[in-house]
Amino acid sequence: MRSAGHARAQASRPSTAATGATAGVADRFPRVGAPQTIGPYRVERLLGTGGFATVWLAYDPGLDARVAIKILADNWSHDPRVRERFVAEGRLLWQLDDERVLRVHGVGELEDGRPYLVMAWADRGSLADRLAQRPPPEPGAALAMLRAIADAVAVLHRRRIVHRDLTPANVLLRSRPDGSEQVLIGDLGLAKALATASGLTVGVGTPGFASPEQLAKVAVVDERADVYALGRLGQALLPDPAPGPLRALLDAATDPDPDRRPADASAFLTLLDAVTPTPSPAAANPGQVATADSPGRRRTRRRRQVGGAIAVTVALVGAGWLGLARAGSAGQASSGPLSVVLPARWSSTSSGWLPPGGSATAPEPAVVVSANPSTWATDPRVPGAFVGLSPSLKARRVSAAGFVVGRRHGSCAAPVPADWRGASGAVWSVATFPASCAGGRVYVEAASDQPSGVVYVQLGLPQDDPALAHAVLDGVRLS
Repeated sequence: MRSAGHARAQASRPSTAATGATAGVADRFPRVGAPQTIGPYRVERLLGTGGFATVWLAYDPGLDARVAIKILADNWSHDPRVRERFVAEGRLLWQLDDERVLRVHGVGELEDGRPYLVMAWADRGSLADRLAQRPPPEPGAALAMLRAIADAVAVLHRRRIVHRDLTPANVLLRSRPDGSEQVLIGDLGLAKALATASGLTVGVGTPGFASPEQLAKVAVVDERADVYALGRLGQALLPDPAPGPLRALLDAATDPDPDRRPADASAFLTLLDAVTPTPSPAAANPGQVATADSPGRRRTRRRRQVGGAIAVTVALVGAGWLGLARAGSAGQASSGPLSVVLPARWSSTSSGWLPPGGSATAPEPAVVVSANPSTWATDPRVPGAFVGLSPSLKARRVSAAGFVVGRRHGSCAAPVPADWRGASGAVWSVATFPASCAGGRVYVEAASDQPSGVVYVQLGLPQDDPALAHAVLDGVRLS
């Protein structure tokens, strides 16, 4: 057996069958209501019950460590399908052998024939416990938690495994020796290797976190179902995310149409890292989340992290921008088939975006061009522009004018866009927002229908400058 570590096993989600599961254990030990031993393990207390299993905290004298023992409920033990799924979970967890996934140390069987799994114990409970606390996690800690969850789910997806029941109760937390927390993904009883899947499965999952396709009577389920759950977990951790890219990412992840979500947990994590502040060194380690510190440090860190998120998003509210910095070449910025001629003394960074209303599951080409790209998002005195190409918007038959009409800044919805034909012959739908709408900056929203997709430009300028706006639009090129 591998070493125990410290983590906690969870029973399947609570249901009306939980009473029956508890009664099955009590019937076997009627006088004390709980087993005193399970195999060689000394039982200490009940951790939880669920529709398929009961979980006990126990002591392993051989390892000198506490473990969690998950016993299949008596009322399910005679169903060969449920029994096999229960044992298969243990095998799957053993094979994964990753610190971000709940570890199984052994499989056994009670005298009455019920199988049990010996699992690591998550001594800090679950995300469900954490969300029930008041106050809720601060934004920085919530983002670190979401990153760690996505990183753990990516372990499954790299092995072609879909969890299919990601909920706060199945996200577990254990102590690390340095005082930080390790995030673990547990309860793979509903997971299934895609390599052996028939493609048609009975709808499963927890309402509120299960994707729409999972709840159908006959469902085709892949990694995007877990992406939907990641988006819902993000919304639970961050009920009021800063407007702009983070909100756009969570909206894309929870889109009812799986084709419009990020492709898998790795893609979700890449986009999350692109739209949110850089994680702390502790959170950058796989699955690790820093613990709480002094109130003064928490307030300082919260101001820095929230401020950073707002700085990134304020200039691109609702645009779905996902900044992936990379220096552009002198005189021209490019990203894939998209390029922009730079105005004098401007520079660029390459980028990417998930346009709202599109069907992209990975970032589409985009660039940021500005007199100072590093400060353009936060300094209204610095002119700059975001330029993106979206084949997915064209595939969804979203017109350039329709996309511009959907933009807004501060309290202002887009005015009726006007057509403007540039020197290159491209026709642009253009709407200008006055400085009174948001932060004392003039915003120009423009889009053009092109054969390869919808081209979108958002300019942020210190003052209304039609000549500069026209120069940027005329500088857009598609190869």
